[in-house]
Amino acid sequence: MTARAHLPPAFAPLRPPETTLDATLDEALKAIESAGLLRATREVRRLGGGRLLIDDREALDFASNDYLGLAADPRLASAMAAAAASAGAGAGAARLITGTHPIHTALERELAQFAGADAALLFASGFAANIAVIPALVDEGDVIYSDQYAHASLIDGCRLSRARTCIVPHGDLVALETRLRAHAGHVRRSLIVVEGVYSMEGDRVALDRLLPLARRFGAWVMLDDAHAFGVVGPEGRGSAAISWPVGAPDIIVGTLGKSFGTSGAFVAGSCTLIEYLRHRARPFVYSTALAPPIAAATRVALRIARDEEWRRDRVKEAARIVRARLRAMGREALGHEESAIVSIPIGDPQRTMRVAARLEREGFIVGAIRPPTVPEGTSRLRVTLSAAHEPADLERFCDALEAALRTGGE
Repeated sequence: MTARAHLPPAFAPLRPPETTLDATLDEALKAIESAGLLRATREVRRLGGGRLLIDDREALDFASNDYLGLAADPRLASAMAAAAASAGAGAGAARLITGTHPIHTALERELAQFAGADAALLFASGFAANIAVIPALVDEGDVIYSDQYAHASLIDGCRLSRARTCIVPHGDLVALETRLRAHAGHVRRSLIVVEGVYSMEGDRVALDRLLPLARRFGAWVMLDDAHAFGVVGPEGRGSAAISWPVGAPDIIVGTLGKSFGTSGAFVAGSCTLIEYLRHRARPFVYSTALAPPIAAATRVALRIARDEEWRRDRVKEAARIVRARLRAMGREALGHEESAIVSIPIGDPQRTMRVAARLEREGFIVGAIRPPTVPEGTSRLRVTLSAAHEPADLERFCDALEAALRTGGE
């Protein structure tokens, strides 16, 4: 009798699983590919002027969120290099331990002033900010009213909170009022979650109507203004700056990796809100602080965004030109007139990819947006405009876009 026969049952050889992890995931990936939804990362180098080097070919970038053209600005690079030389590459710790540098404090003060709030708090990303704030504010027994087209980070924040989430049809304040009225007096806390400019639609929330409605029912308003800061409002101060005559949202979230050209995010609001989040926002408490060089570069970007009005004028004019060309073709162009996002519905994901591929062959990169980022049957091209786009480049892009849409990418 062999030694193996004497092994107790707990140590007996296990029967091989019917399917391995890799085999299971490989089948899932094949299904994703067959649906035309397979994605891949690609190495890109930014050359400035809205240009990229991608797969060793130069192309114009109409897919990024670099709305003000600051991501490759040498002034930001200089500020980052100087801060790295003096403060080091990283913060070294979480903010509540030894990770708070004077640059963080200065940037938070400036971001609060820019957003028209009393205080601000930095986060590693917009996703981290949203999944931090919502669970910190609401829990079981509370209700969240979330717009139908809320960003994935807001959706995940709602799920993590364990509060009841009511999905409200996109931009429908009548439906929102109906739900608020139905729950009035029966819930502990109510939180309304909206975006200033919706990332896939390019349209804007009607804060001037939403804020009075929320106040009537004692609901808090959380505004994710990631795609509005730098572009919308006086001096690019965002959607809330437009609504100041009727009030301000209770919580404002902004990102630094879009108009400001760096990375990270912030939450702005009352001093009480920010002090509370320092204690209860888990991604803040348990994450290493934003690298000081990034914070230093963002301070420079904030000044540029505020002072160089021509950047906002240029991006809005570029978006107007693209929308006008699409209307002349008889094509629908989603998005607010002052948004940097122009969304072009196509429907079929395969056709969407063909159109995007043809544009790339001609030297233009656009976003080909498919499920699960958008609902089934609503695949689209997402064109994002930047102050870095020169008028001649924009004209060539519109010609190529018109031809690609007419042929379906063939």
